[in-house]
Amino acid sequence: MVAEHSPLQPKTVLRGHKAQVHAAAFIRHNERLVTGDAEGFIVVWDLTIMRPRAVWKAHENAILGVAEWGEDKLITHGRDNRLIVWKFGIQEESTLSTVLPLDTSQEDRPQPWMVHMMEVNTMNFCTFSSCRPPTSSAAYNTDLLIAVPNTLQSEAIDIFHLPSQRRQQTVKLGDKNGMVMALSLFYRHDTLILIAGYENGLAIVAQLLTDGSWEITYRATTHTQPVLSLDVVRSQEFFYTSSADAVIAKHPIPLLNKKLPPTTTASSPTSSGKPAPSSSSGVSLLSAALASQPQSQAQQIGSNTATEVETQPLKVINTKHSGQQDLKIRSDSKIFATAGWDGRIRVYSVKTMKEVAVLKWHQVGCYAVAFSTIEDGEEKAGSKPVSEEEETARSGAGTVVPRLVEMTVREKRIRHVKTAHWLAAGSKDGKVSLWDVY
Repeated sequence: MVAEHSPLQPKTVLRGHKAQVHAAAFIRHNERLVTGDAEGFIVVWDLTIMRPRAVWKAHENAILGVAEWGEDKLITHGRDNRLIVWKFGIQEESTLSTVLPLDTSQEDRPQPWMVHMMEVNTMNFCTFSSCRPPTSSAAYNTDLLIAVPNTLQSEAIDIFHLPSQRRQQTVKLGDKNGMVMALSLFYRHDTLILIAGYENGLAIVAQLLTDGSWEITYRATTHTQPVLSLDVVRSQEFFYTSSADAVIAKHPIPLLNKKLPPTTTASSPTSSGKPAPSSSSGVSLLSAALASQPQSQAQQIGSNTATEVETQPLKVINTKHSGQQDLKIRSDSKIFATAGWDGRIRVYSVKTMKEVAVLKWHQVGCYAVAFSTIEDGEEKAGSKPVSEEEETARSGAGTVVPRLVEMTVREKRIRHVKTAHWLAAGSKDGKVSLWDVY
């Protein structure tokens, strides 16, 4: 038990990056932590042994974001105007280098197989957001939608489809808001939702209608400085934004009534005279909605003037700590954390937005924070005792079932890694602190 007034300490510190760490993400059921730095290097850490499993230079400039796509693909977004999908299953690890960026040796670091590469905008310092279409069709379980700032219009947003790499929409949600700084794209039930944070401190929520247009459902300016990060709670009912100022804001995610104006309904023909395809027809919902839309035209907000746009945030707090670069909500929706320019990682309650912990180890600014995924009903790492009755019941007709206490060292490590409540923080010093919290 840590003494009441003793400062919390990280479980471990991962050293290996030579430049500041800008992105972090847990993958493979928390067994791996992926970190990306300002020189374009990706390091994949094996958390069972706290050592690198794969190192390569993914981009020629800073990494803006990284995310897992399925069990065997990794997406990286760099300031070299490229978004790359790498083939990165467990079998690829053995073919890659483990020489860290700090190592000055000239050893070659091979890259994984490049599955897709797209030229995208990175002038905004805004990373991508991705989501899968809500379809149960096995033929489309590899589809992915990617949202990134538009290359030519800094206020507009491009939505791409993978694996086709087609740009399906360019969405512009307003004028004179400055550059898009943070994005979130996701399906709430069967409705595609786009959230954008802008340079002027504005946050906007818009939803895709069945006629292919976008309708703004919420807009509010709660920050006096650019929005730096946003994240959506698991229930998809609200989201948080952080900024270069000291404010953290909680915003609603309202949905429009499913009914559209009488001239356009969900079951009415499209402009081409053909019935609108459904998700069960093997076409993604976004593709169906855009089937009759010109690919090259930017989609403006919808014409349903009867819609009342919400403008009131749910809650706004002044933390008195400017520059909260990154904000992430834990998957159980109990806490969220921010990475601060002052080197502190601050943990807040999702319910009350009160600060519940301040994690201080880094002496310089922190730029990235990530939570491990907590599964429903998951128990904290450790050995749960098994009674003789339970063991006998499980063993059946003489089958021997080993107790948890008889697990191998490796099995115990894997169990601990998968169930620990990890919080990772990447800093300007190139180090990644790993904490076990709540």
